Amino acid sequence: MVFAGGSCSGAAMGGDGLKLEPFRFAVRVVRGRWFMLFSSFLIMAAAGATYIFSIYSKDIKTSLGYNQSTLNTLSFFKDLGANVGILSGLINEVTPPWVVLSLGAGLNLFGYLMIYFSITGRIARPRVWLMCLYICVGANSQTFANTGALVTLVKNFPESRGIVLGLLKGFVGLSGAIITQLYHAVYGDDSKSVVLLIAWLPAAISIIFVHTIRIMQIKVPQGKTPKPFFCFLYISIALATYLMIAIVVENKVNFTQGEFAISAGIVILLLLLPIAVVVKEEVRIFNEKNRELKTQPLDITVDKPSSPIPPPMTEQKPTSSAIPPSTIPTSSADITTATKKSAVLACFSNMFRPPDRGEDYSILQALVSIDMIVLFFATICGVGGTLTAIDNMGQIGESLGYPKRSISTFVSLISIWNYAGRVASGFASEILLNKYKFPRPLMLTFILLLSCVGHLLIAFGVNNSLYFASVVIGFCFGAQWPLLFAIISEIFGLKYYSTLYNFGGAASPIGSYILNVKVAGHLYDRQALKHGVRKDNETDLTCIGVECFKLSFIIITLATVLGAAVSLILVWRTKDFYRGDIYARFREQRAAAEEQMAMGGFTLEGRSEEEEEAKKKKTTTTTTTAPDLVEQSSFTVKLP
Repeated sequence: MVFAGGSCSGAAMGGDGLKLEPFRFAVRVVRGRWFMLFSSFLIMAAAGATYIFSIYSKDIKTSLGYNQSTLNTLSFFKDLGANVGILSGLINEVTPPWVVLSLGAGLNLFGYLMIYFSITGRIARPRVWLMCLYICVGANSQTFANTGALVTLVKNFPESRGIVLGLLKGFVGLSGAIITQLYHAVYGDDSKSVVLLIAWLPAAISIIFVHTIRIMQIKVPQGKTPKPFFCFLYISIALATYLMIAIVVENKVNFTQGEFAISAGIVILLLLLPIAVVVKEEVRIFNEKNRELKTQPLDITVDKPSSPIPPPMTEQKPTSSAIPPSTIPTSSADITTATKKSAVLACFSNMFRPPDRGEDYSILQALVSIDMIVLFFATICGVGGTLTAIDNMGQIGESLGYPKRSISTFVSLISIWNYAGRVASGFASEILLNKYKFPRPLMLTFILLLSCVGHLLIAFGVNNSLYFASVVIGFCFGAQWPLLFAIISEIFGLKYYSTLYNFGGAASPIGSYILNVKVAGHLYDRQALKHGVRKDNETDLTCIGVECFKLSFIIITLATVLGAAVSLILVWRTKDFYRGDIYARFREQRAAAEEQMAMGGFTLEGRSEEEEEAKKKKTTTTTTTAPDLVEQSSFTVKLP
């Protein structure tokens, strides 16, 4: 016998309805959708190790005797690993998220641990290609974390995807400043040890929360943004504000390791604060279901017994009118081969006949789409330019005469404003789209033009302008990601989002290779021959002066302007699509799913796909009237 119509997982039935049992409620919280979002925050907050490359890049350069071109090549492979997540996307298409997260944890630990052993002399000095492999493997773990956690959450909240992308990507943006605070608290000023920290910390967090991330069928009120999202936003703003204040104070006052430990404790407390929002929301959901149980009639459902197994059929001998053997397929292998060939032909024939925008494209249809090509090219120019500035911030500050402590400040400023850009573009684009039909591609164009301001400040080396340039570069770099991934999900659908999400990210290493390795690295080494000096314990020349990066960032500015111009093509092509209701299909699918679930006596609220399938197999409900009771063995009784 099954009780339906407002049940609550892990609660016992009492005289006054559902009673809250602490242990079962705790299990419910951990298995709930909001705790899954909290877990994703922590995973993302530790997944941005690639953004603090400037802190330990000098150690790699001096320990292994690299020049700037070699260091930029290493930086390219870092960006390649961090953004080319096709493998993680394909794995996520056929496995649950916990598999992807576990693989990512293993890659992270191996890659960064080998780099740490290399720069500390614990292993023999590796060849350049081997160091490139190590950093590519370690950075590639970031795509596994993004795919396992972020893609899952976007599928769980399809009508709030901009907000979800903004929040989760925002925590990735803050991760650089967070890791910097933790490493000073644990290891002091030993910049080599930051590599050890980013080797074990992200892996440990992913393993701890690996089983809380899963696809869930979630009911979201139409036209409303759930309140917990705004609570999480306010907490993340408080965290970013504190980090900003801490950076300013640390830049003025020399902190001891104990004082850094206190600061890191405050950071950890703010990171854990969202758990209070999670518990409060689960209590609210629990109380709502309790009220529904009291006010709604109770359905008592008796399962219909399974029908008897039919007797086995007797084998009949073939008659003279049987089908000739020549017309019967020779083997099942021939049938399978023919089926596969027809499927492949159908796949390629439909490749250039995509569905309407917003429908589910196949992977090939999306990859050859003009919309994807335009978006990919604009991202190469925009993200490639800002990433070049971020990866070279240490050398830029050094060439302009900034002290070493200021370079650490630039990295933290980029991290915080990276967060601000991600959250602002995620929330603002969602609000503007819902209220004013403002297209996300047009906002992407504005962001690309704004980043040119930061590039020009670096190019001309205005006194003390690098602080403001760090803010602009960090904001624009962060703002591009939620816009890029939201546009991909809206135009090409969510069916193959895991793969298409990672394909969009592949534009970053391409832009980084062209603008960072071939432009900035090459021109820096050429200028170092003219304006370089040789410092103690260094085998390579260090370029000093404005000319070191001037021409590089003028070229980057022109490339970014070209990317903004190309993005206007996507704005024009999608103007009618964004004027309509782009989320109507999801609401229709959700309404149909809710109707189907209601017929089974249960709702969508907070259940995973596995739990829904188990529920369907366990219970079949049939409602009948009294005259049918003789013939039917399943009925429903309504109690007042």
